[in-house]
Amino acid sequence: MKILHPFSTVFDTYKNQFYYLIIYLNKKMKKYLAEMVGTMVLVLMGCGSAVFAGHAVGAVAAGGVGTLGVAFAFGLSVVAMAYTIGNISGCHINPAITLGVFLSGRMSGKDAGMYMVFQVIGAIIGSAIIFALVQAGGHAGPTATGANGIQPGISMVEGIIAEIVFTFIFVLVVLGTTDSKKGAGNFAGLAIGLTLVLVHIVCIPITGTSVNPARSIGPAIFEGGAALSQLWIFIVAPFVGAALSAVCWKAINPVTEK
Repeated sequence: MKILHPFSTVFDTYKNQFYYLIIYLNKKMKKYLAEMVGTMVLVLMGCGSAVFAGHAVGAVAAGGVGTLGVAFAFGLSVVAMAYTIGNISGCHINPAITLGVFLSGRMSGKDAGMYMVFQVIGAIIGSAIIFALVQAGGHAGPTATGANGIQPGISMVEGIIAEIVFTFIFVLVVLGTTDSKKGAGNFAGLAIGLTLVLVHIVCIPITGTSVNPARSIGPAIFEGGAALSQLWIFIVAPFVGAALSAVCWKAINPVTEK
C-alpha cells in the first residue's frame, strides 16, 4: 500500500491551483494584448494619416488625403481590427467603449479596468512609432503627432459638447450593433467603422476628433504643451458621452445582457 506524504499532497494541491491560475491568466492576457495591439493599429493608422498625409486637413492637397482621408483611416482601422481581434476581445480599442460596455452590464469592472490600461499602452506604442518616424524623416501633414486640441475659432464649451455628443452617438451604435440578440452580427464591425468615419468628418474641424481617451493620451504625451493641458477634455467628455449612451441603451433596450 502506497502512503502519501502530507507535504506531497499539499504540493500537488498548490501545483494544480497554480496550473489553473496560469490557464486563467493566459486566457485573460490574450484579450488584454489584443486590445493593446488593436489600439496601437488604430493610433498608428489614424493619427499617422494626419501626420504623414493629412496636409491641409480641410481639403485634399497634392499627395494628401484631407479630412475625408483621415476620417476613413480611423474608420477602416476599426473595421480591420474588428474582424481581426473581435472574436478575441470584442475589439473595444477605446476606453469609452469599454466604459459603455461595462455600464450596460456586459463585462466585469476588473476586465474593464485592464482593457483600459492595455488600450492606453497600445496608444502610446502607436504614438511612439509615429514619433520615431517623424524624428527620422519629418512629416507632410499639419501635425507631428495627431494630438487632439480645440481648433482655432472653437470655444472650449463647443469642443466639450462635441466630444460628449459624438462619443454618445458612436458608443450607442457599438452597443446596438453588438447586442447579442438584436445586433448586426457579422456586419457590426462595418457599421461601427463607418460610424466612426461620419463622426470624424463632422468633428475633425472642432477638436480633431477624439471620442477615444486612449487615442488622445498617446499623441498628447509626445506633443506636450497645449495637447497635455487640454487632455482632460478628451478623457472626461468621451467618458461622459459613453455613460450617457449606456443609460440610453438600457432605457431603449431594457434586457440586461451578460
